[in-house]
Amino acid sequence: MAIKTADILELSVAERIQMVEDIWDSIAAVPEAVPLSEGHRRELDRRLEAYHLNPDAGSPWAEVRERILSLSKS
Repeated sequence: MAIKTADILELSVAERIQMVEDIWDSIAAVPEAVPLSEGHRRELDRRLEAYHLNPDAGSPWAEVRERILSLSKS
């Protein structure tokens, strides 16, 4: 199925946003199909090693989320 750019541009903005969301959802459904770049892999390895060296240095997600949400309320 080939979709032409001209056809996409005829859609409303709301329809194009929905299309992008649908495409993204289809990609996110199979994360193993999206390859990591070597740079991303190195960064993940670095962060994992830092965590293993000092697991108490980080914050639980609930605390991080609360800090972020409190910033948006200010």
